Amino acid sequence: MSTLQFLREKAGVLVAGVIGLSLLLFVVSDFFGNGRGQRMKAKKYYEIGEIGGEMILYQDYDLRLQNLLEIYKLSGRSNIDEATTETIREQTWQQIVREKILDTQYKKLGIGVSTEEVDELVLGNNPHQIVQQLFTDQQTGAFNKSFLVNFLKQTEVDETAKKYWLFFENEIVNDRMNTKYNNLVSKGLYVTSKQAEFDKNLAGTTVDFSYILKNYASLSDSSVTISENDIQSYYSKHKESYKRTAIRDIEYVTFDVVPSEDDIKQTEQWINKTKEEFATATDPVQFINLTADSRHVGFFTPLSVVPENLKDYVKKEDLADIFGPYIEDGSYKVARLLAVADRPDSVHVRHILLTPNQTRSLEVVKRQADSLIKLIKSGTPFEALALANSDDQGSAQIGGDLGWFPEGRMVVPFNNACFSGKKGEIKTAETTFGIHIIEILAQSKDSRKYSIGFIDRKIIPGSVTNQKAYSEASQFAGTNDTYEKFTKSIAEKGLNKRVANDIAPQQKTLPGLDNPRSLIISLFQTEKGKIVLDNSQQAVFEVGDKYVVAYCTKVQEDGIATVKDVENDIRFILIKDKKADIISAEYNKNNGTGKTIDDIARTMGLTVQEATQINFRSYTVQGVGTEPALIAAASVAKQGTVTGPVKGTNGVYMLAANTVTTSQGEDLKLLQDRLKVTFQMRGNYEAYEALRKGANIIDKRYKFY
Repeated sequence: MSTLQFLREKAGVLVAGVIGLSLLLFVVSDFFGNGRGQRMKAKKYYEIGEIGGEMILYQDYDLRLQNLLEIYKLSGRSNIDEATTETIREQTWQQIVREKILDTQYKKLGIGVSTEEVDELVLGNNPHQIVQQLFTDQQTGAFNKSFLVNFLKQTEVDETAKKYWLFFENEIVNDRMNTKYNNLVSKGLYVTSKQAEFDKNLAGTTVDFSYILKNYASLSDSSVTISENDIQSYYSKHKESYKRTAIRDIEYVTFDVVPSEDDIKQTEQWINKTKEEFATATDPVQFINLTADSRHVGFFTPLSVVPENLKDYVKKEDLADIFGPYIEDGSYKVARLLAVADRPDSVHVRHILLTPNQTRSLEVVKRQADSLIKLIKSGTPFEALALANSDDQGSAQIGGDLGWFPEGRMVVPFNNACFSGKKGEIKTAETTFGIHIIEILAQSKDSRKYSIGFIDRKIIPGSVTNQKAYSEASQFAGTNDTYEKFTKSIAEKGLNKRVANDIAPQQKTLPGLDNPRSLIISLFQTEKGKIVLDNSQQAVFEVGDKYVVAYCTKVQEDGIATVKDVENDIRFILIKDKKADIISAEYNKNNGTGKTIDDIARTMGLTVQEATQINFRSYTVQGVGTEPALIAAASVAKQGTVTGPVKGTNGVYMLAANTVTTSQGEDLKLLQDRLKVTFQMRGNYEAYEALRKGANIIDKRYKFY
């Protein structure tokens, strides 16, 4: 299994980028009854999304994740946190989306990968980058084909190795087909000479111009009238602009589960009893690790770092005395001074790390360490031995040098070897990383330090306290089964109501709550004005150290908003449009034959402003910011003539081009080639994005995660 172990070590990071992980949250149960209606209900319930009209079920998604989870474990990365889990879930969903979209395209276009191609990608002279990454020798940095061949032979007799390899082989095939598709798209894109000429002209003309602006705000909203027909007509033409995502508003109250006086008293009784046992314990470190909520750290600390309430206690240096109990950070604690010593403030060391692995046991490592120590003591340079033997590749390149560091920076066994030894000593330490050969190069001056052991017990609510809080929350939910009662009862009882608006389906947080994901999932299955219920139809949610009762106060579903919901937005746009018409008419009235921009400005009481070096590719105009319509009009304006009116973002403009400069610009053939490369690069991404948009993807993972 040595080749497989090597591959595991090499593939951990690679696997993390291409596989998914999921936690099984729901189990298929009595939803699947005997009738078609019941089966359809179950299918709808377990729908996790839709891609191109094809329903994606939770069970299928989860099976995909579980299979990939097994691969993930084979890579040696069995423990992941929630943030990483969420990232991998997202990667898996995007991978499914890509496959569903592109597989259809591959089939239409006849794109595939033959067996001969796969062999060439794996065993050829220029293997795929995945193969190169997996089978590159860590020591030499060179691709080792013998590792690859040995592993492929192993897959013939080892099902684990076979499954592992098939995953990567599938990734190689997918990447190859994607490359073919991208090449097909990019090679189909071309830039004509006319396109290049047009692009050249866009930036070839630079304009300096004067302009006047009459702001929309100069007219009152009451000066225009917007009818219902105006609003409906605009809405009908611009419906697609009002697509919205699903959001919810929620109001909720919490019932905190806090320790009662009895809970505090019980914890105090426990700590007092344990204090006596701690005082007589012959192995206090073992006693701490078996008894306390926290494990013993094991570092010595100077008096300056000792907690203020313990300083007088440790200065007595009485190893038989016990300090406490006292309350700190919500826990009862007692302290016992375990040891006192004069130790350096910091040390400068170098080391050689020898790590056990599949081919080298811990006993072999210890014997190798003994041999290296003999070589060091016989005069062989430590730096050379570190470079040739240390598994800490970071420090090995500089002779194993770790520099200066204070106590508490390294793991305990390594730390104690460094701070208990003397300058020039060669010491060994065994840690979770392996065996360390340590040479102490220098030490700062000694100071008095203390090793303190703590017994701590968190003050937590007992079962009676917990049940009391739950009963209070349950009674509140039961007697306030309408939103009106809910609001009235909060006022009568003086409860603190919390409000959260515009909650997204994938949201992970709510004010005042730790990890309220289960509440948010249930919120998106609740109607407006209804109490939020979990899957068991219970109204009380346990979120951290609180019980929560909540009401859904607003529901906005995915899709196009109704005209009623966006009426104010449309009214704002139409008011601006009608103001633009009024201002434009005023401009036209004052723009007679022979009139200059200054004449119009004086008549209308406006100020002439200047803008320089503007071309069609400009983003902003001096004095008014982003005004694309003004930039476009100025780019084609004729020198010496008044142009306008131009409806802009801030108001309506009139302008006069003062200077129009035309430059030679970039060589037309070079520009054509550059544009072609740009279009081909964009084509790969934009073709896929167009397919994504056309697939009408619906993501309902928020129902389960």
